[in-house]
Amino acid sequence: MSETYDFLFKFLVIGSAGTGKSCLLHQFIENKFKQDSNHTIGVEFGSRIVNVGGKSVKLQIWDTAGQERFRSVTRSYYRGAAGALLVYDIASRETYNALTNWLTDARTLASPNIIIILCGNKKDLDADREVTFLEASRFAQENELMFLETSALTGENVEEAFLKCARTILSKIESGELDPERMWSGIQYGDASPRHAKHSHGTQQQNRQQCNC
Repeated sequence: MSETYDFLFKFLVIGSAGTGKSCLLHQFIENKFKQDSNHTIGVEFGSRIVNVGGKSVKLQIWDTAGQERFRSVTRSYYRGAAGALLVYDIASRETYNALTNWLTDARTLASPNIIIILCGNKKDLDADREVTFLEASRFAQENELMFLETSALTGENVEEAFLKCARTILSKIESGELDPERMWSGIQYGDASPRHAKHSHGTQQQNRQQCNC
């Protein structure tokens, strides 16, 4: 049976290598911890349909490699992303210090209006913490980001991070701030949307290409 949904949102998971980006994605998609996690080579992909504010939304998630040598490859996936999880490791000051660069990339290459949630991952490593909640919270506030601490190991706040981002995108669509019709918006109407009937087949094909579906 084919999936039906009201909207499709393109998401990115970005941040330095070793912050647990692939594990966050795996926990969200599979609802379990990814034991044998190696560094992502290039880009990995996952998708899941969630209920957001009474709407059925398909999240199409691109997990990007954090290593510098893959930067040119991963940057090409930023275009047309509606939302992003910007991830650092609470036990690694180095990954936190790199956030500004990742943020600049996202806002320059994806869209200035991209909805970003800052995720302090590996909350289970609280004893080894190098970045305080308050410090990261201040960074998020200064850069107009939402903020949560997550644990891909225990699953804490993982679902909430993706859903919080999706809820914000949906509310901006409903308020008219975001337009799914706009090219490279990272948003598409799905089969279940009443707007779908108004779309010609050609437009659907065009949208798929824009969204890298």
